[in-house]
Amino acid sequence: MRIGFDMSSLRLNRWSDYGVRFLFGGLVTVLTGVLANRYGPGVAGLFLAFPAIFPAGATLIEKHEKEKKRQAGWDGTVRGRMAASVDAAGAAMGSVGLIGFALVVWRFLPAHSAPAILVLAGAAWLATSILVWWIRKAL
Repeated sequence: MRIGFDMSSLRLNRWSDYGVRFLFGGLVTVLTGVLANRYGPGVAGLFLAFPAIFPAGATLIEKHEKEKKRQAGWDGTVRGRMAASVDAAGAAMGSVGLIGFALVVWRFLPAHSAPAILVLAGAAWLATSILVWWIRKAL
């Protein structure tokens, strides 16, 4: 399966699909706030690393792929699962990139300006994510 960016897929989503994503993301955020109040920021910080809209996004990707195949007269179950798994792999690679982001913020934020560190941390996230993607592609 080739990985790419296709703007035409934006037309496949209905407003309710976006609503599900935002609702799920908001619920995870509220849950994190509740955990922070009850158990402190250390515990709640673990939940901030959870990609809040990933589960909704993965199910929508699977649904859209199945619908496309069904319209062509095929059973799209396998294709839908494959597309969702590719999305999950990308999310995992991006999550590994969050380690680079966290290390830069942890090391440099106490002594430096927040905006500059956030730009540097964002670059570390991007570089780490791309490196993980290249390693995965080479295997």
